[in-house]
Amino acid sequence: MTEVISKIREIKLFIDGEYVSSSVNKTFAVYNPATQEEIARVHEATEADVDRACQAARRAFEAGPWRTMTVKERCVKIRRMAEIILERKEELARLEAMDVGKPFHVAYDFEIPRAAHNLRFFADFMEQLGSETYPMDEEFLNYTRYEPVGVAALITPWNLPFMLTTWKLGPCLATGNTAVIKPAEPTPLTVSLLGEIAKEAGIPDGVVNIVQGFGPNSTGEFMTTHPEVDLISFTGETSTGKAIMKNGANTLKRVSFELGGKAANIVFEDANLDKAIPTSIRAAFLNSGQVCLAGSRILVQRSILKEFVDRFKDAASKLKVGDPQDTSTSMGPLVSEQHYNKVTSYLQIGKSENATLVYGGKRPELPEYLKDGYYLEPTIFVQEDPKARLCQEEIFGPIVTIIPFDTEDEALDIANDTQYGLNAVVWTDNLQRAHRVSHRVRAGTIWVNCWFIRDLRAPFGGFKKSGIGREGGHHSLEFFTEAKNICLALK
Repeated sequence: MTEVISKIREIKLFIDGEYVSSSVNKTFAVYNPATQEEIARVHEATEADVDRACQAARRAFEAGPWRTMTVKERCVKIRRMAEIILERKEELARLEAMDVGKPFHVAYDFEIPRAAHNLRFFADFMEQLGSETYPMDEEFLNYTRYEPVGVAALITPWNLPFMLTTWKLGPCLATGNTAVIKPAEPTPLTVSLLGEIAKEAGIPDGVVNIVQGFGPNSTGEFMTTHPEVDLISFTGETSTGKAIMKNGANTLKRVSFELGGKAANIVFEDANLDKAIPTSIRAAFLNSGQVCLAGSRILVQRSILKEFVDRFKDAASKLKVGDPQDTSTSMGPLVSEQHYNKVTSYLQIGKSENATLVYGGKRPELPEYLKDGYYLEPTIFVQEDPKARLCQEEIFGPIVTIIPFDTEDEALDIANDTQYGLNAVVWTDNLQRAHRVSHRVRAGTIWVNCWFIRDLRAPFGGFKKSGIGREGGHHSLEFFTEAKNICLALK
């Protein structure tokens, strides 16, 4: 193994432009989910440490020069961050694969480049942004300024840690705010490097701060209740979002949440299965199913059910489960023992609900050095009852449920019968049906004959318990800025 993935790293807090130890020298261990080897000792932020980070962010915001720089000056530094990320792509991808357990090639080919693109996109977007003017009968002129809000708490998940942190950090910095970032505790490695990347890019001290730790009675709670924090952007599970919303209520913090999902992947009888099956395999099993946008409920019209199940099973059987650092690996392990136990509990739940196990459902045969990893085969159930727990609850693992339907209306009823509404997929060659079904599915993003295609200008977020607010383009601008109207008398 290369040096970058073999040594035990010390992960410190990044506060006011420097890496510092926890004020009480308290640390916790992080393990490689593929082997259970210890890969890092992480300094846990105390309440005092979080206060230092928030105060540093406040000073950097109020005193400048970040907020008072021209947009062009800020964006030059943000683009330099993107350049450094690409220069360190191999290192970051290796660490992401080791930390999360995802295949290296997924991080290298997609996630790290996308992280750099997130920063570049918002730099470009802000530089090209105009504002509204409203003349009034040649006597008055109203125009709009978009000004930064202040200190942002950015709380990011463990499944796509680096990419999703830059998705928040890009608009936060481009609009002139300062940030306190909390990575998810199981996966701190790559996000911790954003401190040195920001410093090398010339971002002023205090603008980017990174604190490590847990949620309740720890770093997350200290951040979300801190009086110097003005806004909170969070990606994670719905129950945590509820707790964060309560924490921020007393100080009226604005919030943007991207929460859980249980996407319907609807396959009509006129779908092109040569495209639908490989894409549905990717939607179900990318990152071992640990994706909020996963197409984990596959609704298949009964007339093509047997063909779809046979072909889908065959495609799943060809996925290589193994070492994330191996470039031929399709699926790595689940992220932790706790999460593995949660995901595998659904195997017994499926059995108790009389679902038919079509494929998988056990630990794969692997080399000796991977014997302690949290691996599960890609697993496929067929379940006739769409109200079963297997079809309603977010499993967040490589377990997919195929649900038969007969009519379009029935498919829509099943698709919408969930507390979530983050995204959905529709497979059909009928243009009218594509529009009709997309309009009626209650979800924030509908992909038709594709999956996980993102234009960063478009709104991203969920209906129902899948989130609050939208991100992307103007929607990120609205969250991270205060719109100010200026009315000027012309006479």
